[in-house]
Amino acid sequence: MSDLRIRPVARNERAPWDILWSGYLDFYSAVIGPEIRDITWARLHDPLVPLHALVAEEGGRLVGLAHYTFHASAWTLGPYCYLQDLFTAPEARGRGIGRALVEAVASEARRAGADRVYWLTKEDNAAARALYDTLADRPGFIQYRRIF
Repeated sequence: MSDLRIRPVARNERAPWDILWSGYLDFYSAVIGPEIRDITWARLHDPLVPLHALVAEEGGRLVGLAHYTFHASAWTLGPYCYLQDLFTAPEARGRGIGRALVEAVASEARRAGADRVYWLTKEDNAAARALYDTLADRPGFIQYRRIF
């Protein structure tokens, strides 16, 4: 992992980003059409949209991604940072890439004056939860949602 580099995704990296994004969506059995993929890619590069992407590059190849966003909170002066998506390519797992991406997002959150960084995962995602349990506390809240 000595050549691992965490950095913002570049505009010319749509194809390798799309491979990682597809892997993430497949992992969660999610289907997102091309229009949403295009919008997401555009948002990641729009300075007026608070959605950001970091990628993990190893050996000249993208092997992980993290999408995160900032939002205001009624509880703090600074914003919160929501780590929306985190994915490491299957062949690159177990080498600290997920941890490096979470730490990089946390650094960006601190730099932005955020009060916290938080994220969700599925209850049965044991591998991710084993990592997350070493990085953050689990406050015990249950997520509810209505999809429109």
